[in-house]
Amino acid sequence: MTSVSNVDAETGRISGLSGRVTTVLGAQWGDEGKGKLVDILAEQYDVVARFNGGANAGHTLVVDGKKFAFHLLPCGMLYPNSLNVIGNGVVMHVPTLLEELKSLDEANINYTGRLKISNRAHLLFDFHKCIDGAQESQRGKNKIGTTKRGIGPCYSSKMTRNGVRVGTLTNFALFKEKYNVLLESLKSMYPETLREYDGEEELKRYEGYQQILLPMIEDTIFEVNKRISDGKRVIAEGANAALLDIDFGTYPAVTSSTTTAGGISTGLGVAAGKIECVIGVVKAYTTRVGRGPFPTELPEGDKWGDLMCSVGHEYGTTTGRRRRCGWLDIPLLQFSSLVNNYTSINITKLDILNGFDEIKIGVAYHVSGERLPPGMMPSTLEDLQQVEVEYETVGGWQEDISKCSSWDQLPEAARAYVRRIEELVGVPVSWIGVGPNRSQMFLRTPENNMKM
Repeated sequence: MTSVSNVDAETGRISGLSGRVTTVLGAQWGDEGKGKLVDILAEQYDVVARFNGGANAGHTLVVDGKKFAFHLLPCGMLYPNSLNVIGNGVVMHVPTLLEELKSLDEANINYTGRLKISNRAHLLFDFHKCIDGAQESQRGKNKIGTTKRGIGPCYSSKMTRNGVRVGTLTNFALFKEKYNVLLESLKSMYPETLREYDGEEELKRYEGYQQILLPMIEDTIFEVNKRISDGKRVIAEGANAALLDIDFGTYPAVTSSTTTAGGISTGLGVAAGKIECVIGVVKAYTTRVGRGPFPTELPEGDKWGDLMCSVGHEYGTTTGRRRRCGWLDIPLLQFSSLVNNYTSINITKLDILNGFDEIKIGVAYHVSGERLPPGMMPSTLEDLQQVEVEYETVGGWQEDISKCSSWDQLPEAARAYVRRIEELVGVPVSWIGVGPNRSQMFLRTPENNMKM
């Protein structure tokens, strides 16, 4: 068995907590609970940044009993000393952003000067959402499972080079011109969908938005890198997850942005060499929403899969959809780790497995009778659909672990499950979540004296 250390031998620090630039990424198909760890760590960082996606992702944070549902805002908005950045890789729907800012206003949270939006980020308009819904309907039985938030069509506008960037709002005449060119182009492509679309009404709204947004528009690439050079710490929070990456995910059942570590360089303008810590967030079992192959899935009606769904409240923050549930998929995590080079892992929702008589772990994929080597992932949906999963079974635990606040308090069976994940993935587990509250996440520390 491979021995996986939780400690950096050179620095003596717990893996995943050192370094000036850190990122927290989803390691599976999303919904791993990334927001909680980012929320916990954000207080230690000077800059909290979003680098990909749009309002198709979300997490809920609770502060002093009040809930905040963020889909675009970085969670550092809740901390008075942090600068928050929406990077150039994000596609931004302004009405959604303003609704989230309104929730801060209502809670008397002052964010003046603390939110900066990249002048290179692209604007997502309501017509993008209309097109998204129409495209999904046209796919019939081949639906991707999009959130219909307009993400794909907005990235399409970006890639066809007629999208509208946030920075254009500094010159409203130019903004209006580019908006009309984009809308007319899309009307020619989607005449039925956009026949009655009122572009003038939307332009009037953006004329009002302009004055609100102007103080927030910034060359964030320069500003973030300047802060890194000045010794400040940056944490980048990922949206979606590795297996939803446009290149590395289960294409075409993926999102439209780069969700892996490489997206930080392209979506925030931070060179790869500056990213020192990459924390992968791993749910203690596997879930996904929408269509697409799911090798370790337990179909609806399966006792253990239904328990994962009901006890784990597996319904989407953004969509409300029931998530598909299944056993932990190690080949998926090995591939995810290969692509992202995780420094450490945060295991979440370990408590959902309370009371399971035994727990299965998908440890390998077999294709046409051959066992795939660790880190190799079939590239097509058709090939992934055909894999046979090799399982091993470990003992469950009957205790309620939701009140555990340290590694030593976990039952041995739970510790053995975590250790087995470390051995199979080859990455140490530093954080363990045993419940929905912020206080139910603890740092796993070794017995010897260590620095943090």
